Amino acid sequence: MSNESKQGDRIAKVLARAGVASRREAERMIEAGRVSVNGKIISSPALNVTEKDRIKVDGADLAEPEQPRVWLYHKPIGLVTTNRDEKGRKTVFDSLPEGMPRVMSVGRLDINSEGLLLLTNDGGIKRKLELPSTGWLRKYRVRVKGTPKDEDFAPLRKGVTVDGERFQPMTITLDRQQGANAWLTVSLREGKNREIRRAMESIGLEVNRLLRISYGPFRLGDLKPGEVEELKGRVVRDQLGLSETPKPKPVRTRRKPRG
Repeated sequence: MSNESKQGDRIAKVLARAGVASRREAERMIEAGRVSVNGKIISSPALNVTEKDRIKVDGADLAEPEQPRVWLYHKPIGLVTTNRDEKGRKTVFDSLPEGMPRVMSVGRLDINSEGLLLLTNDGGIKRKLELPSTGWLRKYRVRVKGTPKDEDFAPLRKGVTVDGERFQPMTITLDRQQGANAWLTVSLREGKNREIRRAMESIGLEVNRLLRISYGPFRLGDLKPGEVEELKGRVVRDQLGLSETPKPKPVRTRRKPRG
């Protein structure tokens, strides 16, 4: 078993890379005694492993990591972005088309929000895209109740603190008034829990529709609610700065001469 800090990778990272779970979920699986290395159940994620180590999850050998894959998904209203919901509500993962491999969501959209949700089979990609340091712009179409004026959004453009939590400055455009509601385009780079809704509430506005239309370079486009579209491997590699994993070359055998 390899446990030197400079050798191999952390076990949770390896599990995430293989698409078993996110790093945090993998750490919880380890603490629950569901992971073994070289025949021994481990209880701490503070362990490095290499290709020589035999890893099992729930008694089954860990599968070889696949090529990193990313999907665009149009999340409908009414689904929660979690693997299991304690209230028994339907989840995003219950609603994916048949034939989808095990995937993780990049960030979340709350139950009353809709639009673009990125899905991936790779825990490393999930972590990379969720880190604040990545700084990818997330853009939303937002409908609020009322007749706001452009100057009303000045506090949000500077950044506000709501219930002790600091929100970074948002880019907000007042697009049009439609009856008793106004449509806005809102862009931000973090995406904390219910950030836009809470920020709008802090200036007296109620959000009654929220649709994410882009996440970094990836756009919702014409995807209908519930539809999934896989990005081409080249696009994933180019946008995320990944190198292509070489495919093994076929083994050639020489024919024995006749006679």
